[in-house]
Amino acid sequence: MCYDNADVRTHHTKTKGDLALLHAQVDLATKGYGILLPMTEHEAFDLVAYRGSVFVRVQVKYRAAVKGRLELRFATTWADRRGTHRAKIDKSSVDLFCVYCPDTQRCYYIDPKRFREAVTLRIAAARNGQLRGIRDADDFLEVPWPLSSAG
Repeated sequence: MCYDNADVRTHHTKTKGDLALLHAQVDLATKGYGILLPMTEHEAFDLVAYRGSVFVRVQVKYRAAVKGRLELRFATTWADRRGTHRAKIDKSSVDLFCVYCPDTQRCYYIDPKRFREAVTLRIAAARNGQLRGIRDADDFLEVPWPLSSAG
């Protein structure tokens, strides 16, 4: 059975994450990276991309566009019987974020150490015509190199 994007949006968060991970693997492999998968779901990263002698720990996210934008917060959110919780991501445990957007069916690559708490990418022009301070999503289609080492 084939699902369109509307069907995926109604699925459980885990299903969206799995779909994003598959797209990330295909995109990175197409870009010439070998893909290594951890034996657990409890690491800070979802996969390791390998090329040459460099290993890159990648956290993969699924983000649908909202008002022509993709927003990535460098935090993790979870819920338990005591409510919803949020904690900042330890940027030293992840080298790269790969954001899969079902609306564009593309992967976007973000070095978390180059941004503070969040980053917003534009997949459509701002309705007010703003150009200053805008990050065009198309500028994030490749793995940024070299990756930052500053925390």
